[in-house]
Amino acid sequence: MDRHEFKKKVVDYAYSIGIDEIGFTHAEPFLEFKEKLIDYHKRGYASGFEKGTAAERTEPELSLDSAESIISIAVGYPNKMPDAPKSRKGERRGLFARASWGVDYHTLLNQRLSKLEAYIRELDPRVETRSMVDTGVLSDREVARRSGLGYIGKNGFVINPNLGTYSYLGEMITSFPFPPDEELIDSCGDCNLCVDRCPTGALMGNGQLDSQKCISFQTQTKGFLPDEYRSKIGNRLYGCDTCQQVCPRNKGINTDHHADIELEPEVLKPELTGLLEISNKDFKGTYGHLAGVWRGKKPIQRNAIIALAHYKERDSIDVLKRVAENDQRPVIKGTAYWAIGRILQSEALEYINERYIIEADEEVKREMLKGVQEAV
Repeated sequence: MDRHEFKKKVVDYAYSIGIDEIGFTHAEPFLEFKEKLIDYHKRGYASGFEKGTAAERTEPELSLDSAESIISIAVGYPNKMPDAPKSRKGERRGLFARASWGVDYHTLLNQRLSKLEAYIRELDPRVETRSMVDTGVLSDREVARRSGLGYIGKNGFVINPNLGTYSYLGEMITSFPFPPDEELIDSCGDCNLCVDRCPTGALMGNGQLDSQKCISFQTQTKGFLPDEYRSKIGNRLYGCDTCQQVCPRNKGINTDHHADIELEPEVLKPELTGLLEISNKDFKGTYGHLAGVWRGKKPIQRNAIIALAHYKERDSIDVLKRVAENDQRPVIKGTAYWAIGRILQSEALEYINERYIIEADEEVKREMLKGVQEAV
């Protein structure tokens, strides 16, 4: 079997197992990307969640000695939620970003890549492979770009003609020299909507992102949310979709044909106060399958409290007081006090003054003062 026939069999099988797009590229180093990556880190734009050195992220042979080619895959995910519950006074709701809808995409993609690896070895047992999804060292987006799956838009996402930006990406390094695909030559042209609409000005306009300013990154941090972002996150519990929602290349696209991407409206758009006193067991049982909870319960609860302050939800005061008085985690306790001040404004002064004498943690006390000072 020649290289082209082998490739066709792999492509046909990929489509049969729920892979929407597949592309191939050589395993030579990503030299141009390496220069950008080094500059990116020098400018302090990195989130800190990235893995690997610049060499590991751009030289496939460091991940697989026998690397000859890389297979890039994309699986589209839905961006519309049928029967989504409404957020109303007394029942305010938060929202998980679309990339976290359904089963954790790491699981979803790894299952498909494992099947693809097994099939390749069926065809030729000598082929060595190594698959990666997000947590690997190679850049999923850069591999996808060079494999012809799309071009990098100004919002930093791979834009595919059929999937838009709403796709999960993964790759497999192989020791077989598959014929490479041509890169997709396209651009955003004069469109600057994502840059203009970014809530915090995190997009550089050249496909790069200042992760430290990105709302998606900030929702995943574990400490106190910096003051300048509290008014920006709205009701977001995890992630931010603004730069995808405004992208014209996503118009009319909603990939909803995958049976293993099941939408759960009550889980993906949960009632906020219900998150604040939930046990670890119940949290894991209800939300543990979502990619958006990889950092644990604390960031989600902190964001839920900030969302209640955003809504100025007076009906949440009782639960916020219980959290402020009883939760032992300074970030949650302090943010709850801050939210009480923001919601009740001058009415909170007496309560905050009483509790200020009792609380010992200095960070918590700063949040207590900050909440009422901002409110009055």
